[in-house]
Amino acid sequence: MSHLDRINEAFAGVSLSGEEIHRYGRHLVMPEITIDGQRKLKAARVLCVGTGGLGSPLLTYLAAAGIGKLGIVDFDFVDHSNLHRQIIHSTESIGQPKVVSARKRIHEINPNVEVETHEVALRSGNAMGICRGYDVIVDGTDNFPARYLVNDTCALLGKPNVYGSIFRFEGQCTVFWATKGPCYRCLFPDPPPPGLVPSCAEGGVLGVLPGIIGVMQAIETIKIILGIGDPLIGRLVAFDALRMRFRELKLPKDPACPICGEKPTIRELIDYEQFCGAAATAGTTAPKEAPVPEITATELSARLAAKKDLILLDVREPHEYQICRIPGARLIPLGELSRKIHEFDPDQEILIHCKSGGRSATAVRAFQKAGFRHVKNVRGGILAWSKEVDPTVPRY
Repeated sequence: MSHLDRINEAFAGVSLSGEEIHRYGRHLVMPEITIDGQRKLKAARVLCVGTGGLGSPLLTYLAAAGIGKLGIVDFDFVDHSNLHRQIIHSTESIGQPKVVSARKRIHEINPNVEVETHEVALRSGNAMGICRGYDVIVDGTDNFPARYLVNDTCALLGKPNVYGSIFRFEGQCTVFWATKGPCYRCLFPDPPPPGLVPSCAEGGVLGVLPGIIGVMQAIETIKIILGIGDPLIGRLVAFDALRMRFRELKLPKDPACPICGEKPTIRELIDYEQFCGAAATAGTTAPKEAPVPEITATELSARLAAKKDLILLDVREPHEYQICRIPGARLIPLGELSRKIHEFDPDQEILIHCKSGGRSATAVRAFQKAGFRHVKNVRGGILAWSKEVDPTVPRY
């Protein structure tokens, strides 16, 4: 039974109360929706994977629109750094599980909505069981393993995957639906090498941007449930907030796609962390790189206090350096490092940090390839310094 068949069958037994008729009155007078369409929304079951920047506006508007059952998957807790964009949470929610905070807000918006929370990380072992009970899956994740996992789960179950992504001033929205058009793997057969694409935590995101993309996802979800309009199947809308410009890109279905193509080879969920982590060496026989040598923030503090002869290098961007810094650190952004490595003494001990340890690990490898042997990465970066050594250093 397809999702539309199930909704069409289920809504026949769904009625609206007087309060609901009053609440959804502006929907009911629209010929594209009417009371039957509102009953379909009430009969629908939508799963949102993630209650962050995208999940916040999505859940807020789907709840207000009268979706009968909203499922939420998230294992994270509300943090100060979430609040500039994750509008479903509040300052009072800091420290709470995100699913708890989101459920409370949804019920404040619309007590008629049933909320089912899954306070777990979506993994290969639980994804099929969780997603099977919903009609539409909405991807509000922010990392490649989760995106491939959501895509493959939807492809194997034949469910629509309403996709969104955001970074800095740019966002994208489309609908991946393997039985009707392309899937995520048709667009991105392989993930980028680890560390090549910075996360929002590293690169930042305009706080209002996920509101635009999340609302677009909500619109597509409602259109799919109602069976109206022209869903973004085979089309991707790209939004540039700086230029206030929308572009539409055609997405063809790949006949050779390993999960939705003519001869699929993926018939069950795989290890997505391993799949994305292996992208850097895919198609080669190169040996796996040795772990980057590390030092903890606490150990760094002790060495600085002992006035050891060392260089502390900060490879963040200048605007990050303005936010906070470790005393005595020399700033050289990672992008400028290759031009300045020759300025350092190969026999000098060099300790390198960034925000959380990713960029500095890349810098350590660059020094190693240049012949330096006394270079270490500060594990956890300046965030670890703030947590372990000096809590007055702002976290961002």
